[in-house]
Amino acid sequence: MMPSKKEEMRHSADTKGMPGGDKMPGGKPKMNKGMLKRLVVMLYQFYPVLLPVIVVCIVFSAIISTIPAAFMQKVIAVIEQYAGAGDWTNAKVEILKWVLLLAFFYVLSIVAELVSAQLGAILTQGYLKKMRGEMFDRMQNLPIKYFDQNGHGDIMSHYTNDVDTLRQLVSQSLPSLIRAVVSISAALFLMVYYSVWMALIIIAGVLIMTMVTKAIGGRSALYFVRQQKAVGRTEGFIEEMMNGQKVVKVFCHEKQSGADFDAINDALYEDSKRANQYANMLMPILNNIGNVLYVVVALAGGAFLLSDATNVSLSGMTFSISMIVPFLTMTRQFTGNISQVSQQVNSIVMGLAGAERIFDLIDEAPEVDDGYVTLVNAVVAPDGTVTESEKRTGTWAWKHPHQADGSVTYTLLRGDVRLDDVDFGYEEDKMVLHNVSVFAEPGQKVAFVGATGAGKTTITNLINRFYDIADGKIRYDGININKIKKADLRRSLGIVLQETNLFTGTVMENIRYGKLDATDEECIAAAKLAGADDFITRLPKGYETELSGNGANLSQGQRQLLAIARAAVADPPVMILDEATSSIDTRTEAIVQKGMDSLMEGRTVFVIAHRLSTVKNSDVIMVLDHGRIIERGNHEKLIAEKGTYYRLYTGAFELE
Repeated sequence: MMPSKKEEMRHSADTKGMPGGDKMPGGKPKMNKGMLKRLVVMLYQFYPVLLPVIVVCIVFSAIISTIPAAFMQKVIAVIEQYAGAGDWTNAKVEILKWVLLLAFFYVLSIVAELVSAQLGAILTQGYLKKMRGEMFDRMQNLPIKYFDQNGHGDIMSHYTNDVDTLRQLVSQSLPSLIRAVVSISAALFLMVYYSVWMALIIIAGVLIMTMVTKAIGGRSALYFVRQQKAVGRTEGFIEEMMNGQKVVKVFCHEKQSGADFDAINDALYEDSKRANQYANMLMPILNNIGNVLYVVVALAGGAFLLSDATNVSLSGMTFSISMIVPFLTMTRQFTGNISQVSQQVNSIVMGLAGAERIFDLIDEAPEVDDGYVTLVNAVVAPDGTVTESEKRTGTWAWKHPHQADGSVTYTLLRGDVRLDDVDFGYEEDKMVLHNVSVFAEPGQKVAFVGATGAGKTTITNLINRFYDIADGKIRYDGININKIKKADLRRSLGIVLQETNLFTGTVMENIRYGKLDATDEECIAAAKLAGADDFITRLPKGYETELSGNGANLSQGQRQLLAIARAAVADPPVMILDEATSSIDTRTEAIVQKGMDSLMEGRTVFVIAHRLSTVKNSDVIMVLDHGRIIERGNHEKLIAEKGTYYRLYTGAFELE
């Protein structure tokens, strides 16, 4: 379970790694420009035509949104020109011309908005689909170590919470930011075109709004980033509790689990509360600054007009009603766009935080595979020559290209596995295996016994290269396994783990997982070999019974039998049985053992077992203690030596 103190320490560690850490008053999140650039570059790579079209539509629509002020100036100027002379006929004609022209631009703007909205939906969802695909493809190629070091719930939140913040960034925040920046730029140009003095007043007000945004919006964004991380921790804890519900109930841990969740939930509440408090405070303040600025601009315009002040502008216009009234409209528009940009800061920071977590997963170093020896179908000639076959022959060989002279040799797959003086540690400075040597000849059954943590499972993890050794050699049919491609190496190994994983689908599909091209007959034969056929045929739909929730509708023993059948259908020359019968009762074990004996016949088998009765008939038994092999031999030899194995076997207790 996850104690609240541990969770508090983790929360503290997370916040210290963030901008500002625990020093919230001075902490300010940084806009990750490199991440934003990477997102845009990827968008362009995925949609080199669609993205520019959308941007053009947004820019066009934004420019159109600024021209009403210019049209208003023209209309008021027409009124001043003709109305003063009483010439309303010409005034109406001129006004109608400008109104129709404005209406035409508005129609174009509506079309551009519709196009950008429809194409934006395609781009956004397509981009998210590709990102999820990128994440899943990379996740499939990550080493086991990554999943040991990262919470599964937190990894899942990359696909849900982080992708959702990225959706908001791409579909809402970035378009709004582009639209606001273009509108601000166009409005600023118009204001300077009409009057530099009044434009400077507005710029001064905008500087004040920017300072407020930086102060309040910065804190809001910081807490939104913390909220993002807190959501990941919450999802991870919930996923852990769901998987461990039986343990929680068995040990009456509901109250403590609730307390632990409350601590995590409270942290999420505090971060979310503060983030939204600052966010909700920002917009009213900015709106009121905009209102004050509007009044100031109106007063300044009136003062300039009454005092006949000299105007400085690109247009050469003097202060007049036709210039000041549109200026007030531009002030509203300008401050409104500044507010809109400020409002998007939180979404952009959150989106970039989500993108950073997504790219952290995508950028994780994949599992290193520098092997070049592959597993191929082979044909053995009467003279013993081994050659490669394009058709499936049932005989396998290692295809070994030699880089020195360019020649290729073939070695029959026999299942000869040897470990020579192997050292290994999950951390470089903490070795868990010391000088381990194991020699398993084809067809031999090698058993590992020892206390929990002695290194039994670690040895099998090294054979299939879930981890790489620190020192020594592991050879498979005389070939250093570092030279064998991992996919081919693992294809030659059948593994039944202590923890059974079944996937959503039928019983038949779960058995076929061990060999995707296996026929129904081969799957049924494998089930019979494992002793699973009897209970499968009694299921509601037999082999077509749907399984879900990791086979929750089956008993633990039945799930284990399916895992054994899945390994049997693969028909590998080497089998690794890691507590394969640990979840099966004694009566069922007797049924399974007969099938297991048939399964192991002619294969090299590595067996890990706590029940010593299951390893008595092994050819070699290795007794491990703290990562070292302290005894080796068959059952009779070890009993005769009266060492650790003898004391364990005659002591009438199981290893733990």
